[in-house]
Amino acid sequence: MTDINYKHAAILLVDDDDIDAITVERAFKKLRIANPIVRAKDGVMALELLRNDLVPKPYIILLDLNMPKMGGLEMLEELRKDQSLNKSIVFVLTTSKDDEDKVAAYNYNVAGYILKEKAHNGFDNLVKLLDYYWRIVELPES
Repeated sequence: MTDINYKHAAILLVDDDDIDAITVERAFKKLRIANPIVRAKDGVMALELLRNDLVPKPYIILLDLNMPKMGGLEMLEELRKDQSLNKSIVFVLTTSKDDEDKVAAYNYNVAGYILKEKAHNGFDNLVKLLDYYWRIVELPES
């Protein structure tokens, strides 16, 4: 990708699966997209990173639903209750095909619900989607 004068959105990858996390990171490198990636292995850790300003702004959250300690839906609930974080842009990236999970996620105003099995070609299509998204959409700095 050519380097255009725009600010890269950071990615907060919230996923306990090491293989999926490595695959997402490799897709960014393969496509030469230099967005910073911060990883949390559960919702508790992700909220801590966000509340302590340890994720560069602007950011987009890629959120798995099935995780230990605090799963994705619980994290979304906490995120939307927090006045300083409630406008965060979240894409769910999960294995769950359950309609109840989809409805619950969209009720928390996620930007998209992506099944890992559909994104698994090295997650290249997912990374391309995100690249186009933050090039076109204006993201707030704060």
